[in-house]
Amino acid sequence: MKKIKILCVRFQNELRPDEIELFRGAVLSKLQEVSSVLFHNHVGDRFRYSYPLIQYKRLGRQAAIVCLEEGTEAIGELFSANDFCFRIGQRMVEMKISSIKARQVIVQLWDNLFTYRLARWLPFNEENYRAYREMDGLADRYAFLEQKLTGNLLSFAKGMGIYFEDRVICKILETEDPYWITYKGVRMMAFNIRFKSNLSLPDGIGLGKGVSLGNGLLWTYSYGKD
Repeated sequence: MKKIKILCVRFQNELRPDEIELFRGAVLSKLQEVSSVLFHNHVGDRFRYSYPLIQYKRLGRQAAIVCLEEGTEAIGELFSANDFCFRIGQRMVEMKISSIKARQVIVQLWDNLFTYRLARWLPFNEENYRAYREMDGLADRYAFLEQKLTGNLLSFAKGMGIYFEDRVICKILETEDPYWITYKGVRMMAFNIRFKSNLSLPDGIGLGKGVSLGNGLLWTYSYGKD
């Protein structure tokens, strides 16, 4: 068992899905060159291959930043800059904070299962997508998706410094028709799904590819839409 720290900063300003990457760029423009690597996940020319601890999102149509663990402290650099006049694309926006909520959430395996919904989930790289397309049976495709989702859950836990002795259960209950989105200039297949797991997870985190830019947004199913 581990309690992880989460801080969610929500703004009053609305944001389109295609503006999330621009929003991140606007945040980075307000920081010094010595800003924490957690804001952009790059170390020089190299990429930080670990679960993103600062994630830029669109929650309830509003711009938001979700920070985990060390990211909850690093976000102070943005507030220290004291400049919330952002250029998002071609428009200048005075960002106004709607709320700042801090909490601690227990992440562990339980005897019972929790139901979650996951939106704009990107489970595939190019090789995995080819393998998925070649599968004829629906059961095979569900099993393949469950395998990828289990891997995403383990990657999240590893990023939080959590490792399990028992098996992580992951069972997809429902999936909507997949659709295409563009992520970093590449068309990728996205899913909206509902699944169960014995792992307790914090609302608002991301799973899968592109979580730092609002993809793979997770909520506990019983909470309803946000």
